[in-house]
Amino acid sequence: MSGTASIPRLAVFRSNKYIYAQLIDDVSMKTLTTASSLKVKGKGMVEKAKEVGKEIAKKGLALKVKKVVFDRGGFIYTGKIKALSDGAREGGLIF
Repeated sequence: MSGTASIPRLAVFRSNKYIYAQLIDDVSMKTLTTASSLKVKGKGMVEKAKEVGKEIAKKGLALKVKKVVFDRGGFIYTGKIKALSDGAREGGLIF
């Protein structure tokens, strides 16, 4: 799985406390933008993940990126990972 400049890879990492998302162009080996739950306060982890998804979608659309390849990083597609992808779809990303 790899991303290009026109269709980057949406990579997700989940730790016990936080969730992170990056848009990556694997051809030129650059991270285009990032979002994380470090600054989201007062919500549960699933709600924080959805907000991170919306934030990465907003930043991606600002870079004129609509289509992405979703890389869940080996994590099971439930809970926080699913919430992040749902938030990204609500924000306007297509995958």
